[in-house]
Amino acid sequence: MSEQADHSHVIVGDDSDRNRYEAHIGDRLAGVLSYADDADGNRVLQHTVVGDAYGGHGVGSALAAFAAGDAADAGRRIVPQCTFVQGWLERHPEHAALVAHAHGAAE
Repeated sequence: MSEQADHSHVIVGDDSDRNRYEAHIGDRLAGVLSYADDADGNRVLQHTVVGDAYGGHGVGSALAAFAAGDAADAGRRIVPQCTFVQGWLERHPEHAALVAHAHGAAE
């Protein structure tokens, strides 16, 4: 059975000045996924933080999905340092081609 989720209430964008993706529900910041670009141009997805009030609302999944889409659109690959993103990728193998290498592993 595939995971189905409606994240339409979560709006995600890229705050490149802060090197993070931000998820909002209404006018409230619900979560962030920090990133850094490595020397090879890969986007290292560092850490996902979801506010206590927003756990279980699909915020983390919306952030991970947005990061994957952003990487695909930019022709960039990702390095999933964040354990949440690692788990999300395991549940969404259709994005496996975006992964440059596992965090801590050499290419």
